[in-house]
Amino acid sequence: MRPDSTSPIHWRTSAHSVANGTCVEIARLAGPIGPAIGVRDSTHGGNGPMLTFHPTEWRAFTARARAGGFDLA
Repeated sequence: MRPDSTSPIHWRTSAHSVANGTCVEIARLAGPIGPAIGVRDSTHGGNGPMLTFHPTEWRAFTARARAGGFDLA
């Protein structure tokens, strides 16, 4: 899904990001088939690839991350 080119994209960085800029940014996107969440690596300066997720998928992912579902130890 591509974002609607007429809508500005407002990228947000986590408050837990480190000062050297190696973090993930997210944005709400409007698209031709409905809303989406865009995710990108900030180290590419906005020129790298972007993943898109349906809002339901994003909520499930963040809920699992908060619950420790991706912890290695």
